[in-house]
Amino acid sequence: MTSTIIQITVSELCEREELSRSAVVQLVQYDIVQPLAGSSIEDWIFDVTTAHWMQRAIRLQRDLDIDWIAVAVMIDLLRERERLSEENQQLRQRLGRFLMEDDS
Repeated sequence: MTSTIIQITVSELCEREELSRSAVVQLVQYDIVQPLAGSSIEDWIFDVTTAHWMQRAIRLQRDLDIDWIAVAVMIDLLRERERLSEENQQLRQRLGRFLMEDDS
């Protein structure tokens, strides 16, 4: 099974999300996102999932008028919540299969 990773450059990301390059640098500096590749900002490449988290971080910062450290903490909490939700769903599916097998 092959998985396709859709990649986006900094220029494309800035244009699409209406971000400044300095905002992208801040997101990386505060470890909110990390580029997949590239040694300088002009060469940075991100995946679509990272772009999604960038968009959420920018929205949090703009809407709540909070600093980047607070945004980083909130993004970490949101990612953890998402991970736990996915894990919970997987466990529910396993439990459902287990209970169905038990009924047979």
